[in-house]
Amino acid sequence: MTQIENSLTPAVNRWLGLGAAGCALVGGILAVAAGPLLTFTIIGILALIGLFAVAAYRPVFATYAYLGTLPLIAGIDRGNLIPLVRPNEALLVVLLVGVLLGGCFRWCRGETVPLQLHQFDIPVGVFLLMSTAWPLLSMMLRGQTPAVSDLAAVLPVCKLSAIYLLVRFSVTTEAQLVRCFRLIIWPGAVVAVIAILQTLHFGPVVSMLQAVWTPDSSSAALAERGTTTLASSIATGDYIIICLTLMICCGARGLLDRRERLALGLLLGAGVLAAGQFSTWISAVVAAALILWRFGSVRGNSIRFLWLVPVALAVGAPALIGRLQGFDDYGVPRSWIGRWDNLSNFYLPRFGFINVLLGVSPNSVLPAPERWREVIYLESGYLELLWIGGIPLLAAFMWLSVAVLRETGKLMARSHGQPEGQPAAAAASALWVCWWFVLILTVLDPHLTLRGTGDVLFMLMGITTGRLSVQRC
Repeated sequence: MTQIENSLTPAVNRWLGLGAAGCALVGGILAVAAGPLLTFTIIGILALIGLFAVAAYRPVFATYAYLGTLPLIAGIDRGNLIPLVRPNEALLVVLLVGVLLGGCFRWCRGETVPLQLHQFDIPVGVFLLMSTAWPLLSMMLRGQTPAVSDLAAVLPVCKLSAIYLLVRFSVTTEAQLVRCFRLIIWPGAVVAVIAILQTLHFGPVVSMLQAVWTPDSSSAALAERGTTTLASSIATGDYIIICLTLMICCGARGLLDRRERLALGLLLGAGVLAAGQFSTWISAVVAAALILWRFGSVRGNSIRFLWLVPVALAVGAPALIGRLQGFDDYGVPRSWIGRWDNLSNFYLPRFGFINVLLGVSPNSVLPAPERWREVIYLESGYLELLWIGGIPLLAAFMWLSVAVLRETGKLMARSHGQPEGQPAAAAASALWVCWWFVLILTVLDPHLTLRGTGDVLFMLMGITTGRLSVQRC
């Protein structure tokens, strides 16, 4: 931290302590006088006001708050706790408004607000336009009127772009960057523990998930795979893989100590198996191969950590055994047969020339004709890109992918052979590995827009193009 930041910290801590004490006092009085429901509502409003104020005062706090809570609240359905939105989306809006108003206030006072553009912003901006404005315009060009569901379907990419900009302009020191890494990895380890306990049929965890995150699922169904607080086994697997990759890249540069790496490696490694997803296990193999091929220091030290493999296998075995038993006569997972039936019966017939060229609809979820299910999902990432925005969106995604791999490759090349440290280089290495497995696994699922996955990837993109990367590498 800079000297200015150190001088402000005691004052910030003092005001935060007074604010917390005040909230506790008000909460206690309200709990006696008005009952618990009103108490929790008022405390929630006061907490949002406090988050807004702190984000305006210190923009990097907005990044900390969002990353630290992301995997724990992102899986709560829209309208479950907050009308129309997910809790993480509402939190992001509050934090972003606070950051923007704080920046405007500092600018009005004559302070310098750095808004340096980067050449990487162009492919990000094009991908944003092709994912949002173009699908809606395409519908209107074909004489269709976008519905509310179509408008809601373009919001996730807007959220990802906002996260990218937030990280780019708020994270300015190496200490802040390492703190961001820990706020990604350690909550990811908590998610891994939840996945392990869930697949071990640990009653309190299953009941908690059923009560808040997946109220429509039975206890038996929840215990089959690690859906966790992300309410999706695919999203859980992606998040754990990203955290494990980031942990390895940070450890290779000496940003995490040995005991921390051992604890995280054990929990995250077991969580990969507990997710219970074949796509997760494929991405783990891809990530491991890329890490061992590209990073010689990791390859040389990997033998010392081989003893973690059987331990992780033993802990995550229930989900692994359960999924392997799901193979049928076709020699592939039974769920993949269902995927192909959905594609061949509901999606592929609508991919005519015009729809491939211009797209079908921003919303890829279709109503199901059967009574045993309500909706049908398009479980193929590249086909979903064509469905949403046609060839323009697919081309924009490929341009973004080339830009990501090229930019991260430059940062890794510049940092090669240099001393340990340089957290921006660790972020670039992790993003390079993770983007490759996203490119490969997007054949099966739209991984970039899964809960938590895209958020962390765009956060890493913001780091690799932010001021800290430009200054240090």
